[in-house]
Amino acid sequence: MTDSRLAIVVLAAGQGTRMRSATPKVLHELAGLPLIGHVLHTAQALDAAHLLVVVRHERDRVAAAATELAPTAVIVDQDEIPGTGRAVEQAVAAIPAGFDGDLLVLSGDVPLLDADTLARLLEAHRASAAAGTLLSTTVPDPTGYGRVVRDAEGALQRIVEHQDASEAERAIDEINSGVYVFGVNALRDQLASLTVANAQGEKYLTDVIGALREAGMDVSAVPTPDSWKLEGVNDRAQLSAAAARLNALIVRGWQLAGVTIQDPETTWIDLQVRLEPDVTILPGTQLKGATVVAEGATVGPDSTLTDTEVGRGATVTRTDATLAVIGDGASVGPFAYLRPGAELGPDGKIGTFVEVKNGRIGAGAKVPHLSYIGDAEIGAGANIGAGGITANYDGVDKHRTVIGAAVKTGAHNVFVAPVRIGDGAYTGAGTTIRKDVPAGALAIDVAPQRNLDGWVHTHRPGSAADLAAQQAIGSEHAQD
Repeated sequence: MTDSRLAIVVLAAGQGTRMRSATPKVLHELAGLPLIGHVLHTAQALDAAHLLVVVRHERDRVAAAATELAPTAVIVDQDEIPGTGRAVEQAVAAIPAGFDGDLLVLSGDVPLLDADTLARLLEAHRASAAAGTLLSTTVPDPTGYGRVVRDAEGALQRIVEHQDASEAERAIDEINSGVYVFGVNALRDQLASLTVANAQGEKYLTDVIGALREAGMDVSAVPTPDSWKLEGVNDRAQLSAAAARLNALIVRGWQLAGVTIQDPETTWIDLQVRLEPDVTILPGTQLKGATVVAEGATVGPDSTLTDTEVGRGATVTRTDATLAVIGDGASVGPFAYLRPGAELGPDGKIGTFVEVKNGRIGAGAKVPHLSYIGDAEIGAGANIGAGGITANYDGVDKHRTVIGAAVKTGAHNVFVAPVRIGDGAYTGAGTTIRKDVPAGALAIDVAPQRNLDGWVHTHRPGSAADLAAQQAIGSEHAQD
């Protein structure tokens, strides 16, 4: 049910210079979603009446991503005045004038914070009737974080940024997470009084806490023991640490759901992946995007599947697959490459060093090794000999090869598309197929073999081959 008394603002205007990237910080990916995607999904779980996203740096890219992830979100543009205080000030101005509930402030670069923690924060804020409540935690090294300054009775007094803190204040290990809840009416009154008179020359949202306290209003800090949930991502090292933390949680969740993951340290699973019980994941495997693996299937080792479906009881070994479908009981790999549009039917086989692109391989059909199947359809029960190639591109257009059911093709065949091989046909080894082959026919184009006696002695006299040949010929004559 929608919480009509709640508005949420996600701050995503910063440049994120420490990422040293052309990609905006909040669009860097974690478990298949951009950082801001994790924050927006958490925000949506709280079902607020209003959801706003403040943008500035790479405005269009960030706004497009936010709108795709949260279509109902209102995009708010921050102006040239820097700071979180200014960002929230402009977000508050975008909330309908009649709204007088609570505003929850989130950062677009804090991806691991969960909805349950935020729900507890909201409950504590509303129970205390405070004008402002922040989420805090304690960390071993608070360097760089805003410190939570409490009075002699332990009540929240103010927040001081690291750059502006005294030595005594820097010794405090309770930090501000950057997550707040404010009564929006009290917040409106204080935002207008914020200044840029500080070390950073920014409007600090943290200054609102002290201002509310000085105005005689209650403020509070709610500590949480799970400091890792509040860790922001400011550089690539922190991104990697957050990815490892989240992946460990994802892997454990699937293990508890009945999936065997042999080596959690080398297995990476995106959030949108779906696995059924009794799936086995072997070391060095990455499951990305919307990949689905059905009951009893085995994937790995050393495999990467992206947006791929794996059927019941299938095996996928040392394979790279994207937008592919692998049927029940089918076998893929090792060293197979499945490109978009690859479909393998039930009990089919795609073997060693086989590449398939936009190709459908029927039930029980086999492409065992050393082949390229592009823009092709292979019927049920067919067998493609080693080194088979569907030559699908004429330099201008792509064309399709159709190979019928129960066809047996010889080794090192080239099928020059468009071409059709009828059901039950055979093709000879080394054949280049340029014309359709009728059902049940044998297609061959091999010229009669010729042996030119003495060619090596005539054209390569004195070579190692010539010496070996002459010795062999002499031995044969001696035996005669």
